[in-house]
Amino acid sequence: MTSHGVPRISEVAPKSDDAKKQERQKIDDYKALVDLVNVKIQERQYTVDVLQLTSKLLTRNPEYYTIWNYRRLVLLHQFTRTNSADSDLEEPALVSTNQNKILDLITNDLHFLLPLLRKFPKCYWIWNYRLWLLQQSTGFLQIPQCRKFWQDELGLVGKMLSLDSRNFLGWGYRRTVVRALGSGELNGEHTGAGHKSSTLVQAEFDYTTRMIKVNLSNFSAWHNRSKLIPRLLDEREANERERRVFLDSELKWIQEALYTDPYDQSLWFYHQYLMCTFDPELAKTTMAPSLSIEQRLEYVSKEIDDILELLEDAKDCKWIYQSLVQLSLTHRALSGVWPIRAADMKSWMDELLELDPLRRRRWNDLTKDLNM
Repeated sequence: MTSHGVPRISEVAPKSDDAKKQERQKIDDYKALVDLVNVKIQERQYTVDVLQLTSKLLTRNPEYYTIWNYRRLVLLHQFTRTNSADSDLEEPALVSTNQNKILDLITNDLHFLLPLLRKFPKCYWIWNYRLWLLQQSTGFLQIPQCRKFWQDELGLVGKMLSLDSRNFLGWGYRRTVVRALGSGELNGEHTGAGHKSSTLVQAEFDYTTRMIKVNLSNFSAWHNRSKLIPRLLDEREANERERRVFLDSELKWIQEALYTDPYDQSLWFYHQYLMCTFDPELAKTTMAPSLSIEQRLEYVSKEIDDILELLEDAKDCKWIYQSLVQLSLTHRALSGVWPIRAADMKSWMDELLELDPLRRRRWNDLTKDLNM
C-alpha cells in the first residue's frame, strides 16, 4: 500500500513483554484520567484544577472533542464569574484587574494549544477551539486587547502555512481571522470610538501570489485567490476597462503555469474558475460581467488555440481534453455554432473515455447528448 506514492511498510517489530506492560499501564492511566474528568464535569466542578486535567488529557488525545467542550464549560464559568464581579465594582482599577484575569486565562490557553497545533496541524478540534477562544476575547475584553489577539493569530497561521502551505484547515482559519480583523466589531465602529474598518483583501491577495510562486500546486492558495478577486475589484471600484486588464493578467499567469505543468489539477481548477467569466449563465457574477458576446467569443477562441498548443506535448493529459470540451460548449452557448475545431469533439471525448475511466458514464452521457 502506498501513500502519496511512498510505499508503506506494514511490518511491525514484535514488542517485548516490558514494552507491552508499559503500554497496558499507559492505557489504564488514560482511562482513569478520562473517568476522573467525566466525574468532575458531572459534579460541575468548573475549576482551574479541572482545566489542568483536561489539558493533560488533550495532550494525550487531541481528537477527543468532548473534552474540548468540557474545557469550554470550565473557561466560560471562569469568564462569567470574573465578568459578573466587575459589574459590582465601581473602582476602575479593580475592574482592570478582573479584566486581566480573563486576559491571562485566554493567553495561557492559546499558549497551551501551540505545541498541540505543531504536532497535530490537521486536527479540526484544535483549530475550532482556538477560534472559539478568540471569539470569547471579543466578548469579554476591550477592543485593543481583542484586536492584538487576532493580529497575533494572523502571524501564527502565516508561520503554520509556511511549514505546510497546503494545509486547508490553516487556509480556512486564515480567512476567518482576516474577516474578523476587517470587521467593525474589532475596529470599534459599534461604539463610535474606533476608526473606519479597513479590510485586508489586497494584502491577502498579494499573500496568495507569494504562496503560489513558492508552489504552483497550492490548491488552497488558488482557491483563496478566487474568493478574493471579486472583493478586491469592488474595493478598487474597478471600471470595465480595469476589470478586463485584471482578467488578462490572470489569464496570462495561469497560462504560464499550465505550460510549466499541464498535469497539475489545481491549475486547471483555477483555469476553470476564470473560464466562468465567459459562460453566459455565470458571467454576471464574475470579475468582468460587462463583456460583450463578441468579446467573450474572442477570449474563448484564444483559449482553445492556447490549450491546443499544450496538447502537442501532453497528449495523455485528461485536463486538456476536458477543458477543450467545456470551452467548445461555451462557444456554442455564446454563438449557436461550434468552433472551427468542433469536428475534433468526438476524438476528444474518446480520449476522455480512455484517460478518465472513473467518469466513463459522464462522458458517455455527454456524447449521447451531443449526438456524436
